[in-house]
Amino acid sequence: MSGIRLEQFTGSNFSYQHLPFDRFLDDTVALGRERVELWGIAPQLHVPQLSNEDARGIRRRITERGLAVHCLTPEQVIYPVNVASPSRWLRESSIAMFRRAAELCVELESPLLFLTAGRGFEDEPMDAAWRRSVDAIGEIAAYAGTLGVDCVLEPLQRIESNLVNDAATLARMLDEIAAPNLGAALDTVAMATAGDTIDGYFAALGGRIRHVHLIDGKPNGHLAWGDGELPLGEYLEALGRQGYDGCLTFELFGDGTYAFDPRPALDRCFAAVGRELAA
Repeated sequence: MSGIRLEQFTGSNFSYQHLPFDRFLDDTVALGRERVELWGIAPQLHVPQLSNEDARGIRRRITERGLAVHCLTPEQVIYPVNVASPSRWLRESSIAMFRRAAELCVELESPLLFLTAGRGFEDEPMDAAWRRSVDAIGEIAAYAGTLGVDCVLEPLQRIESNLVNDAATLARMLDEIAAPNLGAALDTVAMATAGDTIDGYFAALGGRIRHVHLIDGKPNGHLAWGDGELPLGEYLEALGRQGYDGCLTFELFGDGTYAFDPRPALDRCFAAVGRELAA
């Protein structure tokens, strides 16, 4: 039906935060994955706490299973991380966290670092927070570039950010930063809640789209396919028609029960995609 291939899908430790890291790795192998997106969250990969030696140990556990890291995605919404904060200490500590994450990408051999724009106060002029975000992300991308690491920036839902919520504002921020190693990430739930489409994303961003979170929703949530109402077949067809050849990840944590036993939800996701690709 589309040009998307099952081999493009990564494994990820989203929803594995209450389980041992090796459980995630073993499930990833059993699911036939070759690459992983690593969610940087305690206790598994808390970026401020992780030493280079720790990261190399994680990489060894990954490579021993025939896997490779594709993307490091530090937790940056529920944690005290906000690169656009009007609080100087919070903004500076957030930038430092991402700079450290870029260094860990080198140790993990991850080619991508995942970023979001943060948020300003709801009652301050948007331009002030926008400028803080542009400056911070520009600094992070520049530092990552010196290490040979590329970055992707993802829009968030309006409840999560008041800066970059759709394809248009994402394109504007990427244009302003103008970093050669900074691309775009497409999240199907953020896309749906903003009223955007796959084709609209590619019209605004084209070849700058380098990573996709393919998840179900109602339209919000980060749900396993079949638990929401979004059109998986249409999304896969559009991504294939647009020639997308990057990685896709199921970013599952919208239903708290997934974390009790993530594997069945992932099985359902891969089964749903497999049915659509075979249709």
